[in-house]
Amino acid sequence: MKRILIGTAAALVTMAALTAVMIPFRHHVSIATTALVLIVPVIVGTVSGGFVAGMISVGAGFLIYVVFFIQPYLTWYVGKTENWVPLGVYVIVMVPVARVVASMNTARQKERQRGAEIRQLFELSDLLVADKPLDELLAVIVTTLAEVFGSRKVALLLPVDERLQIVASSGEPLSPSEMTNVLMSSAKPETMTGNAYEQGDLLAIALTAAARPIGSLVLCGEAAVNYDREPLMIFANQIALAVERAQLQEEALKATLTEGVARLAKTLVAAVSHDLRAPLASIKASSSTLSDADIQITTETRRRLAKLIDIQADRLAELVQSLLDMSRIQAGVLEPRCTIMLLSDLVNGVVRDLTSSMRGHAILVDIPSELPPIDVDIVLISRVLTNILMNAARHSPKGSSIAIGAVRNDAETIEVSVTDHGPGVPADRRDEIFGLLARRDNDTGAGLGLSIAKTFVEAHQQRIWVDNAADGGAVFSFTLPVAKSMPEELRLA
Repeated sequence: MKRILIGTAAALVTMAALTAVMIPFRHHVSIATTALVLIVPVIVGTVSGGFVAGMISVGAGFLIYVVFFIQPYLTWYVGKTENWVPLGVYVIVMVPVARVVASMNTARQKERQRGAEIRQLFELSDLLVADKPLDELLAVIVTTLAEVFGSRKVALLLPVDERLQIVASSGEPLSPSEMTNVLMSSAKPETMTGNAYEQGDLLAIALTAAARPIGSLVLCGEAAVNYDREPLMIFANQIALAVERAQLQEEALKATLTEGVARLAKTLVAAVSHDLRAPLASIKASSSTLSDADIQITTETRRRLAKLIDIQADRLAELVQSLLDMSRIQAGVLEPRCTIMLLSDLVNGVVRDLTSSMRGHAILVDIPSELPPIDVDIVLISRVLTNILMNAARHSPKGSSIAIGAVRNDAETIEVSVTDHGPGVPADRRDEIFGLLARRDNDTGAGLGLSIAKTFVEAHQQRIWVDNAADGGAVFSFTLPVAKSMPEELRLA
């Protein structure tokens, strides 16, 4: 109705404008010419409002023709017979013209609409080819189909636990009776004609790939039911292939992840078993020697065995702590509990605890007093520094020093560095050494320390990296967040 009113209004406005222009010249213009000019409003009305608006335009043109262009003017009197001829011809010609123009306009609109639908379907085809997760792919399919066909209900059914269930939908939900009909048609292929089941305005299309059933696509709406069935079936086949591909990719990913986890667990168990056995064997052998009264050993040998037990116990404690840290990471409970404190206090606490475990390495601490407080999880960052220091001690020459420094990196972070005098880290391995179970040459560790350090630093939304020192050795650096506010006790200190 709205379109008819718009078309009629456009025709009448056009007719009024043309009439106003022709009235001053009506004594010099033939009746036939006037009829030709009045064809224009009829075409405008038909194109804008369809056949009904065109017929209203024909009637209005007839009246204007009689009142304004046949003498006597401004009357309904037609007069001579020759005046009736152009009027009759005008009406007889304009009715089929309106019909033809309306038909052409309708056909053009249908073609335009069909072109838009085809473009949308092609766009969806591109999406089907794209590598998308299954959930995202299913949502795109039902949403696009609802837009293309104006369907009030679109549902995609896939097998879940060997039963067809709705995995994605758009618009209104399927009623229980519609769902029953769809499930019955899927269970009985003979009820489907050309892999499609139709009842009223409900259309269910079987999705198959390589003759294998994938699922069912359900659309409700006149546009979908009346759509050309062949391209719709081809498109349904594309959907089936895309869904099958996404399902296979998910299955392959799960299989890969399962295989990777199993391989990693096996590697981790093997590595840890070896690293546990070595210190335990040393401790057992040394303690057995010390406790055996029948073995005569010197005081120096006794002292060396006791020291070996102490060193191997520290190594064993380090490994157990690493395993506990890894269990926190794998359990997904790694949530920093931040406390505001001075960096110097944290570093001095770690150094004090490690004095007996550094195997003769002196630790030189240079933390500027003007550095602002940091906001970190003390336990996690202490573990980061401990792991880096133990790694430095393991790879540095005996008796060499290890330096800990810090500088203000920017307004929000402080950069902490640990410098040793070891062999350094090759440029091509600087990312690799932070990986799980990564070891350097002649490394006696489990390959967990630096991986744990990286995880703990990143849990604070910070970063960790390694460079080589100018005079040899490695420089491990990481950033820590500056506290946004300073507690009163730190200000007074």
